[in-house]
Amino acid sequence: MREPFFTWNESIAPQDADAMARAKAHWDGVAKPLDGLGKLETAICRIAGVTGSEAVSLRQRTVLVFCADNGIVEEGVTQTDASVTATMARRIYEHRSSVCLMAKTARAGVIPVDLGMASRVPDVYDLHVASGTANMTKGPAMTEAQALRAIEAGIRLAKERKAAGDDILVTGEMGIGNTSTSAAIAAVLLELPVETVTGRGAGLSDAGLLRKRSAISRAIAVNDPDPSDAFDVLFKLGGFDLAGLAGLYIGAAAERLPILIDGLPSSVAALVAARLVPNCRFAMLASHCSKEPVAQAILGELGLDPILFADMKLGEGTGAVCMLPLLDMALAVYNGSVSFSETGIEPYVPQEGKAC
Repeated sequence: MREPFFTWNESIAPQDADAMARAKAHWDGVAKPLDGLGKLETAICRIAGVTGSEAVSLRQRTVLVFCADNGIVEEGVTQTDASVTATMARRIYEHRSSVCLMAKTARAGVIPVDLGMASRVPDVYDLHVASGTANMTKGPAMTEAQALRAIEAGIRLAKERKAAGDDILVTGEMGIGNTSTSAAIAAVLLELPVETVTGRGAGLSDAGLLRKRSAISRAIAVNDPDPSDAFDVLFKLGGFDLAGLAGLYIGAAAERLPILIDGLPSSVAALVAARLVPNCRFAMLASHCSKEPVAQAILGELGLDPILFADMKLGEGTGAVCMLPLLDMALAVYNGSVSFSETGIEPYVPQEGKAC
């Protein structure tokens, strides 16, 4: 394991198994069938394991939308040009984008973050590394130093959000071309064919999909990334948004902050983070399974089971935001329901065999 990833990995304390056990015991004492809320119960127990307390609270939540541009757009792999990244970053800042409207309903704040946009946008949170990546079909997308700077920026942001009082982080991204960078990384890290992992993104035609697959294949061939070295794969094939998100996952674990994974790009960033710093994995929670073809395989590799299957592929953090009301409803039962002892009902106990 490269430095500084080894140091970061060693500095992250493991999941708190005792807190998880206490949360599970609390669930089992609620007057309902055992595991009656299924994955929602598991999610609350996982959050307890992250924070170290069975008294789970998610009062303050923030969606962090990492914005960056990707040089591979030059290859005709998208419907729109790179200018859309800056346009959407402005809309997010003005609270007029899809994720902002959804986040308002979910009582979450939204912060757009510039990791590497080609056009700077005033007022967007500035963690700018460079004005977009290079075209990865012609060489590495980033230098090693740039990739490391983006990761470190994500780690710092997690620390800042913890200090600001956040109880949970929600990942989002906005970057034209980032489903291409995501598919390229997934193909290498999961050792899958490009055709298997590459989807239509924002709605490519058949011809556009062929161009996208061709560009990704050429990028992998030109850069020859090492599948056993996630950092090598990241700086050669990734984007500043993905690198920053990887850092955010690492920082969230270090700060004991649960963090929700959104769609394909944030899932790929989570996979990169888990390969770079394995101890950070416990802080991650899956929200939904993106419609992109490799999404389920990535979450499976992370050992995570998504709750929502809604064929979403919008990005920005929209799928992950949908998880917040579900967690709120689970906590309403967890914190407010009567116990078996209060009702005088005999507690449920595990039975042999399966229930009908």
